[in-house]
Amino acid sequence: MPAVTWRNAMKIGVVQMNSGSDKAKNVADAERLVRCVVAQDKPDLVVLPEYFAFLGEGREAMQGSAETFPDGPVYQRLSALARELGVTLHAGSMVEKSGDGFFNTSLVFDPQGREIAKYRKMHLFDIDAPGGLAYRESEIISRGRQVVTYRVGRASVGCAICYDLRFPELFRALRDQGADVIVLPAAFTLMTGKDHWEVLVRARAIETQTCFVAVGQTGAHADGRKWCWGHSMVIDPWGHLVAQCPDGVGTASARVDLDRVAAVRRDVPVAQHHVL
Repeated sequence: MPAVTWRNAMKIGVVQMNSGSDKAKNVADAERLVRCVVAQDKPDLVVLPEYFAFLGEGREAMQGSAETFPDGPVYQRLSALARELGVTLHAGSMVEKSGDGFFNTSLVFDPQGREIAKYRKMHLFDIDAPGGLAYRESEIISRGRQVVTYRVGRASVGCAICYDLRFPELFRALRDQGADVIVLPAAFTLMTGKDHWEVLVRARAIETQTCFVAVGQTGAHADGRKWCWGHSMVIDPWGHLVAQCPDGVGTASARVDLDRVAAVRRDVPVAQHHVL
């Protein structure tokens, strides 16, 4: 059979981590894994998970890990890494200090190392999880307000973070702003993730008819008191699983066909049929 020629393709690398309370180690691990996936697969876009630089426990610890942008050392290091490797780097999320406030913020650097997007998480994870664990993200950070997209070549890429996944109105807004690809860094809990993660990720891809990139933390955190589900994955606009990380720390890559996005939207034009 002849080789398939993709005229409008984009290659995406995902980095699944087990970040903890050692910020220097986390950042070194992130850089090592980014270098690995770029060397192996030469992606156009590389995505890190939520709280890749620090995933500790408690308000003081999380806020203590915060940086101001653009002068923070992790900001500068990732900007330089994107420039050195010639890749667009979607730096999962980290705690940003801005004035007297703190935010859970995604940063995106283009292949020249320039910041091209900054998204502050909108929906804050305040729940009592199955198994008796309580999470109060609003005690640590403030919510963001802006819907954010950026461009990688021909593709428009939309931003979301973790708990945002449960709120389809954000993803419809991203689709309405022209997103072809949506990126969701996460630290999805084990107890919810085992039942809801893949279902929700595939649903958001199908609803928005986008390529959906969901990149998670994996394994134990906070000395075993909290666990993340992992299972980072790339989903096509028909809802099919294209690539997935195995259990544990690692990477995966997928080539996504942007012409497939246009074809699915043409064949099932749901964006033209909204009533509410």
